[in-house]
Amino acid sequence: MTSYRNIVVLTGAGISAESGLKTFRDADGLWENHRIEEVATPEAFVRNPELVQRFYNARRQQLSEVSPNSAHIALAEFEQTFNGRFLLVTQNVDDLHERAGSQNLLHMHGELKKVRCLLCNSVHRYATDIEASTECPACGRTALRPHIVWFGEMPFYMDEIYQALEQCDLFISIGTSGHVYPAAGFVEVARQCGAHTVEINLEPSQTEDLFAERRYGAATTEVARFLNSLPGQ
Repeated sequence: MTSYRNIVVLTGAGISAESGLKTFRDADGLWENHRIEEVATPEAFVRNPELVQRFYNARRQQLSEVSPNSAHIALAEFEQTFNGRFLLVTQNVDDLHERAGSQNLLHMHGELKKVRCLLCNSVHRYATDIEASTECPACGRTALRPHIVWFGEMPFYMDEIYQALEQCDLFISIGTSGHVYPAAGFVEVARQCGAHTVEINLEPSQTEDLFAERRYGAATTEVARFLNSLPGQ
């Protein structure tokens, strides 16, 4: 079996769902009973900032009700013992990976526990509710928004992510649907650059055919099982 030296892991909503967080949207196309257009676009924030802030305040509060699961913990423990290069890229805006102990982590879609000022563009950790009257810690003005990538906006850290994908020899996708780009295209980049590609998911994703290896089942079982099977573990 090949010994890997440069690993990139992508996680999606499926890994957080096993901790009790709802996935991005339900089967009826709603997210926590809201249409996506009402709470997850720049236009929605301009149209009704109070609704958008209340929505993300509630999502932020929900984080206190859940804990990292064994899949989050397995990834953190693997990172701590792995002797090569390891990067964890998550589409999730929760903090479960951090709370499990992950260090080399990029939130490509932003973070619930951060806010961004529309006037000075500073980013700040913020764990409590945000109101229209909440002042920016940097400039003192009232123009804070959730530090979340909404539809129509560019994900964060794309240069760093693509560089890592082009250099990795193992790419693992966990709990992703394969519907949301650019993340759904990461497997193609890694594969073209010679990496072994692995999908770990509850069920086949939209991009299952692009993966050289597929493991289906709960992330809380399959992630640790796969990582423990790698040489040197």
